[in-house]
Amino acid sequence: MSVNKRPGNVRLVGMAVAVAVAAGAFAAPATAAPAERGGDVGHEATRTAMNAAVQDGVPGVALQARDWHGVWKATAGVGDLKTNQPRSAQDNFRAGSITKTFIATVLLQLEAEGRVSLDDTVDKWLPGVVRGNGHDGRKITLRQLLNHTSGIFNYTEDEDFQREVFLAEGFFKNRYRTWTPNEIVKIAMAHKPEFAPGASWSYSNTNYTIAGMVIKKVTGNSYGDEVRRRVIKPLGLQGTYMPGTSAKVPQTSSRAYSPLAENATGKIYDVTELNPSVANSAGEIITNSGDLNRFYSALLRGKVLPAKQLAEMKTTVPAAEVGGRYGLGLIENELSCGITVWGHSGGIHGSSSVAATTADGKHSLAFNFNGDWSGDSGKIVEAEYCGTE
Repeated sequence: MSVNKRPGNVRLVGMAVAVAVAAGAFAAPATAAPAERGGDVGHEATRTAMNAAVQDGVPGVALQARDWHGVWKATAGVGDLKTNQPRSAQDNFRAGSITKTFIATVLLQLEAEGRVSLDDTVDKWLPGVVRGNGHDGRKITLRQLLNHTSGIFNYTEDEDFQREVFLAEGFFKNRYRTWTPNEIVKIAMAHKPEFAPGASWSYSNTNYTIAGMVIKKVTGNSYGDEVRRRVIKPLGLQGTYMPGTSAKVPQTSSRAYSPLAENATGKIYDVTELNPSVANSAGEIITNSGDLNRFYSALLRGKVLPAKQLAEMKTTVPAAEVGGRYGLGLIENELSCGITVWGHSGGIHGSSSVAATTADGKHSLAFNFNGDWSGDSGKIVEAEYCGTE
């Protein structure tokens, strides 16, 4: 969710803009932690872009970059507008649609184990769930869910839902409400599909809500449990959580802020506490920059998925909304300097995040804005990889 009404907003904003295998078998091997770098040497342009985001109105930025020189940690602005407490580079935050890469990873691991096929129809696993107003789960595949070519209506575009979730009156009424996946899918089914399955591309959070339901049907466990067992624990992502219905963000963390309005011209609200079931398997994850760099680096280096499934994940289709191409829960973007990065972005109330990694997994960047109404995250990505301000 974000100010443009897309939980787990997919865009890397401004970028040119992104045989059975046991769980954990492709986890990254234990390695010594990379050296932490002091100063801004080699990251001067990134520092300038972070400061520019704060000047543009972002309360604060928490960032970590990891490359062949080591780990660079940096912050700008504040984590609390009342106390002016600075942000920490280790901050945990809601990462919205970055959840989608984790969900796609679990389904691809299940495919590697022979338990599902990307060509399975949704109806095979969830008979009758995707039906109504032209939607038909008998004609939609799991692959089309994961790469957003299903045509299924995006539930966060429903006007009643927007009033209940994104505007101030509705938010404070419903911030602790639990939303079920069936309830979310029902909202989408009340609308016509965007297009026939496979005919085009359109970002839809409903796709990943359904993907989470498939994971539960296949495994008997919640998607959160499977993400924890298959990805979070094997990779040692100690600051990454699938919170379910818990409204708190674990410490260390900053406050999160939103105008809860179409325009950020009035009051700014503290929206830190939120029942993330509203985003469900499309965007509930809580994580931090260091964990995201570790995850995406391991993923791109082939330590999380077998080669066949990683190739499937990196098989992309044109996706105008992201200014690049979309794979299976993974965005491919070519930057102005010709470097290609892979990753995802995510927005939810009061939080906007980006993770980007080179194809070899050797240069990773992840950061968070603790506000959802301003700042150009794409300029930070360009600065880190292209050295442009």
